[in-house]
Amino acid sequence: MGVPMNCSRTFRMNSFQAGFSYLWVLLLVALLGLGLTLAVEIDSTIAQRDKEKALLVIGRQFRTAIGRYYEAQLSGGKHDYPATLDDLLKDNRVAGVKRHLRKIFVDPMTGKPEWGLVQLSGRIVGVHSLSDKTPIKQAGFEAEDSGLRGKQKYSEWVFVYPADLMLQVDTGVASTAEAINKKAEDQSSKNEVKDGLKHE
Repeated sequence: MGVPMNCSRTFRMNSFQAGFSYLWVLLLVALLGLGLTLAVEIDSTIAQRDKEKALLVIGRQFRTAIGRYYEAQLSGGKHDYPATLDDLLKDNRVAGVKRHLRKIFVDPMTGKPEWGLVQLSGRIVGVHSLSDKTPIKQAGFEAEDSGLRGKQKYSEWVFVYPADLMLQVDTGVASTAEAINKKAEDQSSKNEVKDGLKHE
């Protein structure tokens, strides 16, 4: 005696439905995986944008502190940049306690309180991150940060005092060191002329 026709047909239909359900489960797992991947990527992008905002705020604080240190006139009307970042925490050039910065901030891009220093004649004129990651923000900076436009690494986001110390030369873009040297020499010459006029 053979298998009844109805049983054979039922078995085939159950196998077909089981195979179809298996495909749906696979598709659902794939979609969930894709959704989780996108969620992680979006979260990572949001976190990086938040770190960029923090870097801009901290960089401006360093710029302001360096500016305050520089503008605090010494005897004879001399201006000077700090020799170390610790000089911004406690200015030993004046009597009493004068702080231009309350602490050395952690670089939000690296998570360390270490900064690249932009120096001129052994004095600090600015700071930059040590991160080589590519910035998300490429435009839309405030006027004082316009030099950050189009940079390919966070380490190229340089915060100097004065903000326009980074400049473009007629022959093209100068290297950071060349641009700083030229601008600082111009600034120094202007201050010497001003100081000379005050003493006359």
